[in-house]
Amino acid sequence: MKDTLRHTPVFEARLARSDAEVEGAQRLRYDVFIDELGGDGALVDHATRQEADRFDAVSDQIVLLDHARPRADQVVGVYRLMDQHQAQAAGQFYSEDEFDLSVLKSSGRSMLELGRTCLHRDYRGGAAMFHLWQALAAEIEARKVNLLFGVASFHGTDLDALAAPLALLMRDHLAPPFLRVTAKGKDKVPPVTQIDRIAALKQVPSLIKAYLRLGGRVGQGVYVDHAFNTTDVCLVLDTDAMTARQRSIYGGAR
Repeated sequence: MKDTLRHTPVFEARLARSDAEVEGAQRLRYDVFIDELGGDGALVDHATRQEADRFDAVSDQIVLLDHARPRADQVVGVYRLMDQHQAQAAGQFYSEDEFDLSVLKSSGRSMLELGRTCLHRDYRGGAAMFHLWQALAAEIEARKVNLLFGVASFHGTDLDALAAPLALLMRDHLAPPFLRVTAKGKDKVPPVTQIDRIAALKQVPSLIKAYLRLGGRVGQGVYVDHAFNTTDVCLVLDTDAMTARQRSIYGGAR
């Protein structure tokens, strides 16, 4: 989707600094995950149009601000971050409801979970994601992160309809054993005897394809999240294994 803006944005991407910015992030999350994707959750506040969960209290949120918009409506992009210390405070990483992270947690390497990634619909397909990645790159460097991971979602819960792209990911982009998290639950991808690679790739969400270009890999299996109306995979990115070209994609302009 291309930008549909009628003004020149004035971007700033950084960690949220106030309750108002966090609430702006939660409103954007509501617009994307609840209105667009049809999700819901126990802590979703439909009256104030905020999507929240218990992990927000211990997480950091990178917000992309467009200062050319009214102050109350400036948050146009979000990344939620949770490191090991924050996960300990929460009792777990968010992803652990769906995936067994034992191989990552026992690696002894510095980990950062990415979640709730979203952009306002008017900012997709342009420079907005690049600015979010720049802010993320700064956090990775500051926290000396070795492993990035998080749940990435396909819209919908029909595994038959998603069988081809999911099978493609498991065939061509499966994480090596020392990074291969495994899905919890009994959800199984139906067998696919022959994969039309081009057609299957068209079904893979843009964000997942972006992480694959950076060297990301998927864990074993999927988790169907009926509350959020998504089918989830776990993406893992070893930052130490990234090539100079891959690093330049998201961090080269800093």
